[in-house]
Amino acid sequence: MESETFDRETILDLMVNFIPLGIILFFIGTFAVFAPWGFDLMPSGQMFAIMGIMFVALLVLTYLSAKAIAGDEKRATVYAQGQAGLDGATPLHELEADAETDGAETTREADGMAVDGSDRADADDSTNTE
Repeated sequence: MESETFDRETILDLMVNFIPLGIILFFIGTFAVFAPWGFDLMPSGQMFAIMGIMFVALLVLTYLSAKAIAGDEKRATVYAQGQAGLDGATPLHELEADAETDGAETTREADGMAVDGSDRADADDSTNTE
């Protein structure tokens, strides 16, 4: 039984936090390998502590943000980007349902069935009564 905590849309929302996490991790690794100012326990320890605390704090903030975004998308009405405050805006779930309905009608038409359920070939034969 597979259960996704964060879907693709939530991950895309969080990419703004993944980039600084990567930058902080890059600097921690670079300063650990190259040590441009030499290695002295007190200043180097403080530098790594500050970067480590910032990395962990941003990691926790990112996780909590992901949980809040994922939970809010399940509970609240979700609108298309920039549409939430407009009068007459249609929620995304209604747009997705309309798209699924349109897709089903298109599939039936492609299979040779008319939208009303009758066979399209029969409908064409009845109109061509020469």
